[in-house]
Amino acid sequence: MTEEWRFLKTGAKSATYNMALDRAVLDACSIKRVPPTVRFYEWMPSAISIGYFQSLSEEVNLEKCREMDIDCVRRITGGGAVFHEKELTYSIVIQEEHPEMPKNIMKSYGRICGAVMKGLKNVGINSEYKPINDIISNNRKISGNAQTRKKQIVLQHGTVLMDVDVEKMFDVLRVPDEKIRDKMISSVKERVTSINHILGNHISFDELSDAMKKGFEEEFDIKLIDGKISAFEKGLTSKYEFECFGNRDWNHKR
Repeated sequence: MTEEWRFLKTGAKSATYNMALDRAVLDACSIKRVPPTVRFYEWMPSAISIGYFQSLSEEVNLEKCREMDIDCVRRITGGGAVFHEKELTYSIVIQEEHPEMPKNIMKSYGRICGAVMKGLKNVGINSEYKPINDIISNNRKISGNAQTRKKQIVLQHGTVLMDVDVEKMFDVLRVPDEKIRDKMISSVKERVTSINHILGNHISFDELSDAMKKGFEEEFDIKLIDGKISAFEKGLTSKYEFECFGNRDWNHKR
């Protein structure tokens, strides 16, 4: 019998809410109050998330973000600063001991990225996994991913770029040397791609969501069942928004 996991499609939310809900689902899954969960979401307003070990003031032009109404938040996962705008963001929360989840971190990255790659295939895009945490198409990055393991749970979230505005990204991320800013923009344009760029036409979030949902089902041989956020998770989300992701001390802790 095909195993059923929970599927959440939570729409466009603030950076603090998105990161708080990911952590709340992790907690709920750790005490088996919810099954393995795959969630798709967007960011409203646009946002920058920085890795757990980064410094917000060193990575982000905070004044520019305020001018442009762009959220900033620290993730509980590692990795670099990410500008979130025209993309599908996914998260998967699953027990470390689940038979479908490799114990080895590199292999678990590859397995989860395999689901994303199958989703891209479903919209006509061939891609490959580039360890440790990127997916590339035509030798250009189309997806970045980050993972953490807490309370015997694997949480991985990542982006699937639908479109990318490199100039805007460099307006809000700090550049080490303004003199080479234009060269850096050109370099990123050569190294990063998007679904709309590859396909040559616009694809809607819902279309991509359907394709990605099938990709996760195919990779893990499971059925994703539309679910709801539990009252327990809603309470934790509010708590984490207030105490953590919406808190200056958390976001500026380094």
